[in-house]
This record gives sequence, structure tokens and C-alpha cells, in this order.
Amino acid sequence: MPHITVDDGAQIFYRDWGSGGSPVLLSHGWPLNSDAWEAAARFLAENGHRAVAHDRRGHGRSTQTWHGNEMDTYADDLARLVEALDLRDLTLVGHSTGGGEVVRYLARHGSSRVAKLVLVSAVPPLMVRTDDNPEGLPAQVFDDMRAAEAADRSQLYRDLADGPFFGHNRNGDVSRGFRDAFWSQGTACGHRAAYECIAAFSATDFREDLRGIDVPTLVVHGDDDQIVPFAVGGQRSAAMVPGATLTVYEGSGHALPDTDRERLHADLLAFVES
Repeated sequence: MPHITVDDGAQIFYRDWGSGGSPVLLSHGWPLNSDAWEAAARFLAENGHRAVAHDRRGHGRSTQTWHGNEMDTYADDLARLVEALDLRDLTLVGHSTGGGEVVRYLARHGSSRVAKLVLVSAVPPLMVRTDDNPEGLPAQVFDDMRAAEAADRSQLYRDLADGPFFGHNRNGDVSRGFRDAFWSQGTACGHRAAYECIAAFSATDFREDLRGIDVPTLVVHGDDDQIVPFAVGGQRSAAMVPGATLTVYEGSGHALPDTDRERLHADLLAFVES
């Protein structure tokens, strides 16, 4: 399996599909891995683009490190991958936690290799409620998630898959296959990585990162997202990024790469080629 070795010796797994067209790098959500983007990667590669997706450290087939389970290290790992593959004129696409990763990459490493940015159901600007972020979610939400992850993480992943992640609790119309894939990817994530990443995605402040973005940006968010509510995430991110385009999927939830696959693929392709 292809890996790169980053500064602390961790190995980061990646897939690299297609050739010819401009590259697209797809960053996954918590507690998943690059398998979450495999349909989009196939679609983009079949439409003439180079599609790259990686397993974040601690997730999937990458090293389960004890340290480094936070956004700065995630972004630095991503920079090493971009450099190792010599990706240029790149479109960065981040879903959920991956949205934070790609935004922090731009803040720490700049946009010299990046042409465009797409945020899908992404965690920026700041999920947790603080004195200067009253729009956020109560800290207890994330404390409860950490407690559930520590006590019985396999059951937590079942509960998320059968409930708010896909919006299955709304209409009961999400396939068992999608829900089982979420559970399978979650249980492949390292226990410490999964636990610490909850703080990384909920308490990292991306507000200044967003204001500094200097590439064309598409923000895609469902208005029935129960994980990163639209008013907490996409709506505010789009307002902070200079010139960003906001696309709202009415009635859709958090797992747009699965539940709204065809529409998202079409929107991604159109934006990449615009």
C-alpha cells in the first residue's frame, strides 16, 4: 500500500487515482478514512482528474501515533503529502473534520500549490460555544461524545450511523450498507486518535484561518445537518471567506458524500473545471 513518511516517522496511507487533469485532494471526516471519499475519487478520476485521498494519522491504514492528534499536525502531514506527490494547481476538498484540516493547511502552508477550496459539511469556523462564540454548540455535547467514545466506541459509531450522521433518524431511508461502512471505518481508527480528534474538530478556532483564505472557495452544507448545524458551520464559514460561494442542500444532513452523492459529484466537477 502506498505511504509517505512524515517528520515524526508516522506513515500516512494515500490513494492516487487517475492522471492528466488538475489534481483534487479529498480529506475525510471523523472517525473515517479515505474510503469515505472513494466514490468521489473514482468519479473525478473517470472524468479526467487526478484524485488523491489519504488516511489521517491515527485513522484507517496510517500509523496510530500517540501524539499529533490535532489540527496543526494534521495540516503538516497534509503538506508533506502534497509535496511528496508534487501536487500543483490543486483543489482541496474537506468533509467535516477534513474541512478543518484543509483550512488549517492553507493557514500554515499557504496557497502556492492550491487553486481552489471546497468545504463540505465542514467544522469551521468553531464548533464549541465560548464567550466570543455564542453560536457554537454547548461543550457538554462534546464531553458526552468523548465519554461515549471512551466507554463503548463501537456502540457510539452504531448510534451515530443509525441516527444523526446520515440523518437516518429522520426518515429511516439510509441503507444499511452506508451505515455499516461508517461503523467499519470508525472501528479501524485508533482509540486515542478517535478520542483526541473530538477536541481537534470541536475546539479548534478556524476563524482567522478562514478570513485569510485567498483562493476561490465553495461551501456546501445541508440545512438539516445534525452534526455540524448549518448555522454553526457552513453559513458562518461562507460569510468569513472572502468571495466564497455558498451552496445549500435543502433538507440534507451531514453525510453529503453518501446521501447526496450524485449532486455533490456534479457540483465538485463543475467547480474544479470552472
